Amino acid sequence: MRTLFHSESCKETHLNVLNPQSWLQVERGKYSKLAAQASSSIGSLIKVPEPPIAPHFKPLDYVQVLAQIHEEFESCPPNERSSLYLIQFQVFRGLGEVKLMRRSLRTAWLKASSVHEKIIFGSWLKYEKKGEEFIFDLLTSCSKCAKEFGPIDVASELQEDCISRSSENASISGSESIETVVFRIGDEKVRCNRQKMACLSAPFRAMLNGCFTESYCQEIDFSENNISPMGMRAISDFSRSGCLDEVSPELLVELLIFANKFCCENLKDACDRKLASLVSSRQDAVDLLECAIEENSPILAASCLQVFLHDLPDCLNDDKVVEILGNANGEQLSIVVGHAAFSLFCLLSEVSMSLDARSDKTVLFLERLVQSAKNSRQKMIAFHQLGCARLLRKEFDEAEQLFQKAVKEGHMYSIAGLARISYNKSQKSVALEKLNSLILSSTPLGWMYQERSLYHEGDKRWDDLEKATELDPTLTYPYMYRAASLMRRQEAEAAIAEINRILGFKLALECLELRFCFYLALENHEAAFCDVQAILTLSPGYRMFEGRVAATKLRMLVREHVEKWTTADCWLKLYDRWSSVDDIGSLSVIYQMLESDAAKGVLYFRQSLLLLSLQLARQHASSDDERLVYEGWILYDTGHCEEGLCKAEESIKLKRSFEAFFLKAYALADSSQDPSCSSAVISLLEDALKCPSDRLRKGQALNNLGSVYVDCGKYDLAADCYVNALKIRHTRAHQGLARVHFLRNDKTSAYEEMTKLIDKAQNNASAYEKRSEYCDRDLTKADLEMVTRLDPLRVYPYRYRAA
Repeated sequence: MRTLFHSESCKETHLNVLNPQSWLQVERGKYSKLAAQASSSIGSLIKVPEPPIAPHFKPLDYVQVLAQIHEEFESCPPNERSSLYLIQFQVFRGLGEVKLMRRSLRTAWLKASSVHEKIIFGSWLKYEKKGEEFIFDLLTSCSKCAKEFGPIDVASELQEDCISRSSENASISGSESIETVVFRIGDEKVRCNRQKMACLSAPFRAMLNGCFTESYCQEIDFSENNISPMGMRAISDFSRSGCLDEVSPELLVELLIFANKFCCENLKDACDRKLASLVSSRQDAVDLLECAIEENSPILAASCLQVFLHDLPDCLNDDKVVEILGNANGEQLSIVVGHAAFSLFCLLSEVSMSLDARSDKTVLFLERLVQSAKNSRQKMIAFHQLGCARLLRKEFDEAEQLFQKAVKEGHMYSIAGLARISYNKSQKSVALEKLNSLILSSTPLGWMYQERSLYHEGDKRWDDLEKATELDPTLTYPYMYRAASLMRRQEAEAAIAEINRILGFKLALECLELRFCFYLALENHEAAFCDVQAILTLSPGYRMFEGRVAATKLRMLVREHVEKWTTADCWLKLYDRWSSVDDIGSLSVIYQMLESDAAKGVLYFRQSLLLLSLQLARQHASSDDERLVYEGWILYDTGHCEEGLCKAEESIKLKRSFEAFFLKAYALADSSQDPSCSSAVISLLEDALKCPSDRLRKGQALNNLGSVYVDCGKYDLAADCYVNALKIRHTRAHQGLARVHFLRNDKTSAYEEMTKLIDKAQNNASAYEKRSEYCDRDLTKADLEMVTRLDPLRVYPYRYRAA
């Protein structure tokens, strides 16, 4: 139903194409002259930046490493499992597998052996899901569950690890008759129970019941011990009751320091827990963490850490927080984070790199990561990441040493960093030698050839990039380089075809930006306008031309040269794009429609069918029944099917609408394995079709209804649904109709039906894959070869050929 697009854009990968300053000075009517000049000098203008060295853990054999980690899970102690899941997370991060990354983090959180690990991994998950908090709110409103990964009660998680209050009264001759002792502090006197006070700690017991002079005194001068009369009264009350009531935070700090000085473990623990419960803001945490470290108060320290980490990434803009976390020594760090220092600095360095990979704070956290790395895999990750940061800062000597250490630990990807440094030092032959040696000594991978291509010229570079694409079709640089080279040769059609190869299966923003520039140079303003609107849909704050110009500004300039569309025109264009299975075109039209006075909720919902982004639709819903439908889809899409059904039913109670019935039918069909529910799904879809809606959605409903009829063996009714869907240009219905033909043993008609879909659909890799099932062996092979050419990420063709 939906297609999720990914991008690998980063601050270092913007294009250096036309001079944006010229754009900003263009007057209306002079734009075409600029475009003509751009077209004539395209060879000197279009440049593709070098691919950055990724700061990721990239083993040569992912399968082997994942298998080793899985094997280690079987034998490692429970307290080491979270660390293994963190390494697994790093592997998936290098692969770009977001769902698997989150699954590893969640498992690390579930398997955490200490409160510190729970805080770190819970905060990491919260950071990864930034912007998705509304899903938890929806679940809470359904009484499904409490907010996951929220703050934990540190005090209850950390077991009491202090001496219990002894009921014994150590008695020394002469002490038993003195029941009360007075502590004089300045001009004030505080009366205490001698035996209760003696039970606070060994020093007090020795002083009050031992052989010291004080054990025979009824009044003791305590003025020089940095405790106030109010504090001493609170200590006296605690000695009697064992608890601290109505004590201010300031006084608690005073009592904590006193308890630590006089080894009053129970009092210290009580202060530690009480203060921990009062930490609610970043400023509280800043004020109290230094005290917690100084007084060795692990519960308070963990609570302060939790506040910092739950405030990521904002807390890293606070210099005091960075100073406290980044400069703590080993002993101080163990108080704050126990044995989870590596996990902590993994999180902090990742967040800091996302803010500014070149910053001093990023280097600080990465240096701490290196210091806290214990085993070989941890050292690989730490050395390589710090090497990448040093490389970005052009600190080549330091980066070289770090990459060498990473290679020594076994991280061969760091050789790419060493080669890049050699090249920057004008040692091109050394860079080539490093990569040639790597390629010859291991199973070659796409990135190796991509990296080597940077140090070749002409045909050799082209050959390396072709090999890189063959081994790893997801690398964007080879497509961009080839496309730019073709454009410089004035082979515009071939250039656009090349960049379209990757955009057919991976919507990378940098590739869309390059195609936008091509269209601009060719004065194809409508196509350029479409691409820049798609870019803004995916990344509203995107900046082009090496980050110098906002994409919104470029859109405004190009818009002067395209035909203005009315709302009716937009709907027709959207219908046309949707029918031809043109996702980029559909996104572009929806973006333009959102500027009109049309209902925003409906438009954002249409956008969500492509992007899985329903929050904006929910925010702009025009009625409660509409909002409930969008909430239902959010819950369904996040795996909470029953709650989605409830939202659909609530919406139907308010208003019988197409979308509410459609949602209920969709969720019911997916949630029940009972064949008898088919009749209920059919009834719901029929109810949906009786309600007002546009043809785009009615075509989808007819298509779904046809699928249910097929599952029930009612082929005639299914065929009618598909034919009716095709009459309103729901192109995807060809696939359903082909299935009906096939089930009726008419493979020829099925093949012809899929051919019609292939001819109409712009994104047709899945159509070729499906058609391959309806033909003989040779045609099947040809169709599956086409699938791999159009979308190398589809798995079935490889499995078929291998089998």
